Amino acid sequence: MLRASLTAAIVAGVMLASAAPAAPPEYPVRFIKVVELKALLDRGTKADIIDVRHWDSYVESHIRGARSIPLRAVPDRAPEISKTNVVVFY
Repeated sequence: MLRASLTAAIVAGVMLASAAPAAPPEYPVRFIKVVELKALLDRGTKADIIDVRHWDSYVESHIRGARSIPLRAVPDRAPEISKTNVVVFY
């Protein structure tokens, strides 16, 4: 039993370690810090803020005005995302 668990843990570790890194995002993409987002919002910039975390995390704490679209659902729900405003995923 212990040996099987240890083997499973090693196999899982090897699989995770050998996983290919995520492809870089297509541009124009810009990474911003929380203080930069706050400054944009304080200046009245319209932003579509998308929380891509699991629902439990969204419910526990999210940016006011953010909507929950789990990462796995983004491709299917892309038409809901603004094409003209600043879009922030977190």
